[in-house]
Amino acid sequence: MKKIFFYSIGLFVLTSSVLFTFSYINYSIEEKIDKINNEKSKELMLDNFKKTQNTNFSYLDSQKPDFVEIAKKSINTVVHVKSASSSESDFSIEDFLFGRVQRKPQLGSGSGVIISSDGYIVTNHHVIENAENIQITSNNNQSYNAKIIGSDEQNDIALLKIESLEELPYAVFGDSDSTQIGEWVLAVGNPFNLTSTVTAGIISAKSRSLDPTGRTTQSYIQTDAAVNPGNSGGALINEKGELIGINTAIQTQTGSYVGYSFAVPSNIAKKVIEDILEYGIVQYGFLGVTGTSLNSSRANELNVSDTEGFYINGIDKESGAKSAGVQIGDIIKDIDGIKISKFSDLKGYLNTKRPNDVVSINLKRANESKKIMVQLNRNERINFYLIGILKNMSANELTNKDFDKGVKISEFNNDYKSYWEDYGINEGDVIKKINGTMINSISDVDKIVKSRNYYDPVTIEILTADNKLERFNFR
Repeated sequence: MKKIFFYSIGLFVLTSSVLFTFSYINYSIEEKIDKINNEKSKELMLDNFKKTQNTNFSYLDSQKPDFVEIAKKSINTVVHVKSASSSESDFSIEDFLFGRVQRKPQLGSGSGVIISSDGYIVTNHHVIENAENIQITSNNNQSYNAKIIGSDEQNDIALLKIESLEELPYAVFGDSDSTQIGEWVLAVGNPFNLTSTVTAGIISAKSRSLDPTGRTTQSYIQTDAAVNPGNSGGALINEKGELIGINTAIQTQTGSYVGYSFAVPSNIAKKVIEDILEYGIVQYGFLGVTGTSLNSSRANELNVSDTEGFYINGIDKESGAKSAGVQIGDIIKDIDGIKISKFSDLKGYLNTKRPNDVVSINLKRANESKKIMVQLNRNERINFYLIGILKNMSANELTNKDFDKGVKISEFNNDYKSYWEDYGINEGDVIKKINGTMINSISDVDKIVKSRNYYDPVTIEILTADNKLERFNFR
């Protein structure tokens, strides 16, 4: 029995030793395998990292634009624009008696871009505003007298024409809608009268508005390419050498460049030029909706899940949007594939369209996507904040009133409706004057709105249905 017991103990110890040894060996092997795998994994990760980095850097190197070639092509298409105007100054009793009027010359300086071989030049409206004489100087120091073909204050674009005996180098328009944030750009112009200046940067933002009141329709390309006074009207060029913007503004407290500059997108500028040449005036396509840009706080207020897009809270009853079935509460997500995140996106794209153009609107309704085709019509209305919606009178209304032109009250703003009705003013009554200016169309109202400060006093003259002329003063 003792022998059997000792044999059993010995067998157990031997088996345990074998198992322990085997486990130890197995553990060591697994440890070594894991170590090898970890080392291989680290090597693989390192190789992948190096490969990725090499790929990225090589990609950037291959995508880096040739600034020298782009500058060579674009610099000869940009010209120096000098404008001169005169304004009446205060004059003495002797001037009054002898009929003399003193005038002080007003000089302006900016840039322009040649856009055709026969001498059409695009610049900013504010560069040539009130100009009586305009002189163009090309990059090879040739001088020309220019005439104004047309101008659009709303988009700050003007079209000039010079006569040359030879064909001129000209810029080719690019598609500003297809530009992307981060793209390289060159700004070419004449800052501080320094001709033929080129600066480089990237596109920092798109559809940027500088108007905190939202009363204008700005939709700029923002760039960090240095732009200073004198650059206005110059070219913003992409890496293909295409014209994608007309440099227009800087945002600064010093009057000089401090980091960002702004350009009118080329698609808007091109459309303005085509309208001036074809119609003599700029045509605007009208969608017929009002609303607000979405963000997280507004989404909560409106009880919607989307934080991007344009929320519709009003529709003109005579608009293409109404006819196509757009509804209050719809959220516009894109138009013709162009993403709409805010009002300036929407207005910027519509500024490239004309009446009767058809656009494809992708909108969200009750958490479902819906695509609607809308035919744009002519904008015949404007929201004048003290009253409401003002509209150009129709042909029948003008005939009935025996007017050639006129603007009527179409719809009161809710905040002012009771005020006007208490004074006997009703929808359909005619706006005759604002601040002493005769109102013939909504464009007259638009000019007044843009030229005045928000808190300036306002005088409004209204012709009622019973032909009484009422005058109202707001301070």
